[in-house]
Amino acid sequence: MAATGGEEKRAALLRQITEEGGFAFVASAEKAAAGDVRAAEAAREMAWEQLHSAPRDEVGAAWRNAYALACLHVAALRAGSAAGGGAGDDDRRAALRALDMGLIMGGGLLRAELEDAIARVVADRRGGETEAEAVDGGNVEKWKEGIAGDRDLADVLKLLPVKSLSCKKIERRSCISLEAFIRDYFICESPVILSGCIDHWPARTKWKDISYLERIAGDRTIPVQVGKNYACTELKQELVMFSQFLERMWSSDSTDLTYLAQHPLFDQIKDLREDITVPEYCCAGGGELRSLNAWFGPHGTVTPLHHDPHHNLFAQVLGRKYFRLYPPSVSVDLYPHTETTLSNTSQVDLDNIDEKEFPKTADLEFMDGILEEGDLLYIPPNWWHYRDR
Repeated sequence: MAATGGEEKRAALLRQITEEGGFAFVASAEKAAAGDVRAAEAAREMAWEQLHSAPRDEVGAAWRNAYALACLHVAALRAGSAAGGGAGDDDRRAALRALDMGLIMGGGLLRAELEDAIARVVADRRGGETEAEAVDGGNVEKWKEGIAGDRDLADVLKLLPVKSLSCKKIERRSCISLEAFIRDYFICESPVILSGCIDHWPARTKWKDISYLERIAGDRTIPVQVGKNYACTELKQELVMFSQFLERMWSSDSTDLTYLAQHPLFDQIKDLREDITVPEYCCAGGGELRSLNAWFGPHGTVTPLHHDPHHNLFAQVLGRKYFRLYPPSVSVDLYPHTETTLSNTSQVDLDNIDEKEFPKTADLEFMDGILEEGDLLYIPPNWWHYRDR
């Protein structure tokens, strides 16, 4: 029944694409289903062009689903080539990249099929492994050095905004009960750092080993941002392999700051999801978890001052991170952008405040603190927050 249901979904999708004038895509997709790899690539290219024919929110779901279908065809043919004695690892990587692209850029209609196909390719790859490829020893040391949180506080202060760690500190509590969290912080919407709550996460130890991350996710394709931060005009977005991203993080030769931000990585790479658990504090309020996103970045990664409309629990797995928080009551004096897409983001650069253009910000009271490895930070709705290094 599952196979029949999948075939019905695909047939209905092709009818919809035909109604929207995508005759060439449908013809290529049908040839791809019969085993024509060149037709599969052509169909994927046609769908890709449609995805970029208009702003993201104006592209219809049908063409997003069509792109996912084309990715499934490409991956099936590439993986089949690998299984049949073709290029082996190269074909498996091509299949994985096609499937990841389907997850990232495609619609939701065929998501379950994409995830099942990824699981099969990954299982086939691991079944054929004889010995894990070693990561260069120098790279291992650079990775360990990069995630270490042992820099002297005086040196850290030189890199942080003016007045950092000189005002009110974010309150810190050690692994309090859910009831105490709700009573003392959640209901009154007051920030707090919670320590010792995620020490049991496998990620706390496994992610310190770059060889583990390479083995689990090295061949997977992820979206990264390149630039100072998401509000800068020079920001670029790229799709790279996770192994390439890790190399950029620890490489001193990389001139462009590259980071992974607000991406549902754990939905995409299930093995990494198994390394964490959702803290019980997320049960506060009785609602469902809105999203579970990941941030990976090297020293120097900055998230500009902004606010979110929902409760936020930030987990510091590796390294340390400086946070500064302002209450919603001072929003006007933080000069939010006027354009809709950045209306939750301040125009003020806390690393270099222009007091002539933004005269009220410098004297505002705030609270701040440094998150150490294993800390959680509760950020209530609409609290402005900035994080650095």
